[in-house]
Amino acid sequence: MKLQPSSLMAAAATLACTWGLAHAQISDGVVRIGVLNDMSSVYSDITGPGSTVAARMAIEDFGPEAKGMKVEVVSADHQNKPDVGSNIARTWYDTDKVDAIVDVPTSSVALAVSEIARAKGKAFLSTGSASADLFGKACSPNTVHWNYDTWMLSNGVGNLVVKDGGNSWFFLTADYTFGHSLERDTEAVVVKAGGKVLGKVRHPLNTQDFSSYLLRAQASKAKIIGLANAGGDTSNAIKQAAEFGIGKDGQKLVGLLVFISDIHSIGLQSAQGLGFAETFYWDLNDQTRAWSKRFALRNGGKYPSSSQAGVYSAVLHYLKAIQAGKTDDGTKVIAKMKETPTDDPLFGKGTVRVDGRKIHPVYLVEVKKPSESKAPYDYYHIRATIPADQAFRPLDQGECPLVK
Repeated sequence: MKLQPSSLMAAAATLACTWGLAHAQISDGVVRIGVLNDMSSVYSDITGPGSTVAARMAIEDFGPEAKGMKVEVVSADHQNKPDVGSNIARTWYDTDKVDAIVDVPTSSVALAVSEIARAKGKAFLSTGSASADLFGKACSPNTVHWNYDTWMLSNGVGNLVVKDGGNSWFFLTADYTFGHSLERDTEAVVVKAGGKVLGKVRHPLNTQDFSSYLLRAQASKAKIIGLANAGGDTSNAIKQAAEFGIGKDGQKLVGLLVFISDIHSIGLQSAQGLGFAETFYWDLNDQTRAWSKRFALRNGGKYPSSSQAGVYSAVLHYLKAIQAGKTDDGTKVIAKMKETPTDDPLFGKGTVRVDGRKIHPVYLVEVKKPSESKAPYDYYHIRATIPADQAFRPLDQGECPLVK
């Protein structure tokens, strides 16, 4: 049916009012997302430029133009330093009109950014950091925590290893907030399960020579050497452990936070048999495979880490929340993210709890033997799936002030 001119004018007026309402509540008419991470050092393969690729893909798949929105992305390197990350966050929020910061590996930086986001009334999407304090005693109404965390990692891996006979541990720990938290949480799980900790040693971030630390771990005679580190530190420790012959005498390395980029760097010959927990694997299903191949084409052939997949998922849900709430006010958007069920091709359906913790399944994986891998990045056997309602710390145990 052909509309009369009066009807067309009314429709145009309605559209104009809708457009005006949407933009009246979007600060300066643009939603700006800042990808803040390690662009050049120990965590650059896990996050780095690949996280910016993931954020841009989320924006494209959301299709902001068709929804009357304009979305921009900026990025910066926090150098794994809290002071550097804090200064960037303040400048972005205050001067550059950034509405949300995403990623932020290195828990000490993430905790600082979370507090700045709270003070500024902005949004923080923590996808690259692991400290469970971000949705525990340091939780914020302006922060959501995607992906992995130290409680999830320690319970998922620690319980399984102890039940499998690995009842004596030695920790090799990165000497900053993330490593301390992961060591603390895993030790609690090991002891509760009936195991014991024979010793621990802490190393600086971005350590190149692990020989003295590995020799102490080997001398402890512990059945399990727990690697409470990540990224290049984990890769270097595993490579050098193989050079020392650790594992041939019955000791076993357990990675408490390992990424597919680490396995790619280490190689299956050295990494085979390594077990750990993952929140995402590119080869889970048709949707994850299709998206990951798209990502790899834009990321120099490198397949996505769980951190980079988390950036995509978090940014997509953030934009959906802005659309639903018709505002980019940080506090209001985070509240809308908690109200609205999550659904995306990488993590499927899920929720964000009142404490800010994103809930989804967790996978216990084992690295394949070289003979079992059919192609690059075909690295994991999925050995078990922890359901979403069991994978994360119970809501009443985190000491989050937002939980009534």
